[in-house]
Amino acid sequence: MAKKGNITIREKNCKQCGICVYFCPQKVLTQEVGHCPVAANPEACIGCKLCEMRCPDFAIEVEVVQG
Repeated sequence: MAKKGNITIREKNCKQCGICVYFCPQKVLTQEVGHCPVAANPEACIGCKLCEMRCPDFAIEVEVVQG
């Protein structure tokens, strides 16, 4: 079974640095200048949690599910 991730971005904590977008190996997250990132391609998430681990503001959470 492949791992999948449910991504939650807490916009009130996000300073829009783009680190999560940069580290996502599957390019799940996208971001426009001046806005918080969004999960534009959530079905591609492999649940690696690199975005969550690299976020300096703890603004992103990935819940890993089997699927």
